[in-house]
Amino acid sequence: MNARRSAATLAAATMLCMAAAPVATADTAPPANLPSGLYGKTDPKYDGVFRQSYALLAQDTVGVKPAAKAVDWLTGQACDNGSYAAFREDPSKACDAKTVVDSNSTASAIQALAALGGHDAEVKKSVEWLRSVQNEDGGWGYNPGLPSDANSTSLVVGALKAAGQNPAEVKSQKDKAPADALVALSMDCAEGKGAFGLADMKTGKLAPNADATAAGVLGGLEQGLVVKAAAKSEPVKCAKAADAKAAAQIGAAYLADTLAKDGYLTSSMPGAEDQPDYGNTADSVVALSAAGLTDQAKKPLEYLEKNGAAWAEQSGSPAAYSQLIFAAHAAGADPKDFGGTDLVTALNAMGPAPEKAESAAAKDEKKDEDSSSMNVWWIIGVFFVASVGVGFLISGRKKNSL
Repeated sequence: MNARRSAATLAAATMLCMAAAPVATADTAPPANLPSGLYGKTDPKYDGVFRQSYALLAQDTVGVKPAAKAVDWLTGQACDNGSYAAFREDPSKACDAKTVVDSNSTASAIQALAALGGHDAEVKKSVEWLRSVQNEDGGWGYNPGLPSDANSTSLVVGALKAAGQNPAEVKSQKDKAPADALVALSMDCAEGKGAFGLADMKTGKLAPNADATAAGVLGGLEQGLVVKAAAKSEPVKCAKAADAKAAAQIGAAYLADTLAKDGYLTSSMPGAEDQPDYGNTADSVVALSAAGLTDQAKKPLEYLEKNGAAWAEQSGSPAAYSQLIFAAHAAGADPKDFGGTDLVTALNAMGPAPEKAESAAAKDEKKDEDSSSMNVWWIIGVFFVASVGVGFLISGRKKNSL
């Protein structure tokens, strides 16, 4: 760990690692002159690239083409080496040693840009940067130099897959792959009940963490933020994980058991009472669906359908709506009618209007027009060939009569 890193920065990094999508609160005072291409109106200092990536990826997931200025804003945040910081107020200024870049912002940007297509060069450069800061254990921390954690490692695994890479072949100098780090971050049955752990800042000891587990499940299954439900399965019994995929299934069973009572995860700040954690609950729905525990995902999904939209609106963050869209997509729900709320419209309203997409009727009409045009030209072509043939025939007759 970098000894010069301030305690405040470490605390911020740890909090961001604990939440797969850092969500700013609606009462955060936004800075003056927010970029017109940026989604959300809260201060983007700690989550600008993250929330933009989530928003663009969520729009793509539901068939919405993001505004060009929104995509340009994201690509414009990249440093020359392909890395991303949480937010750069002046992207025209080159990144330097003081620019705090991180794996989470970079990996989320990769997943968004890879899904949108047309950004192969940018994606390749960002992947190369991630590979250059891989820890010796095969994983990644939030910032280069920090110990590997399940959230960051899994987010990078999703980015590698999105970029067409095989995570098993992305190895450290000690020949360790991301799966090795994830297995090391999964806890035994006695202390952690098979959950993925999050290291305590003071002791470094792992403690079971539901959010880290939701992320670890996706990483172990080599899935990104957007998943389709796997074939239905049942929770496995806790045992020593032989590999990352086994650790993922065990972690999914831990999530299922944790969510079985209330249908939601809880979180609390020091001195505060436990309260529902909507974002991590949404992440868990995605993880359970990816692991094939579709029955176990129903209860938390229903809870989110009843309460998630109010949370997203209060948070004022596009990342919140995006997480709900990812959960709906993974569990087979309708994001345009999620407990009576159109998540897609709500997300679109938080930034520049998306590109206008042709309606199905317009596409059919255009197809009919193209077909009619082809028919007209085919008829003209037939008459042309026929007239040429008649011309040759008449010409031949004239020659024979001479």
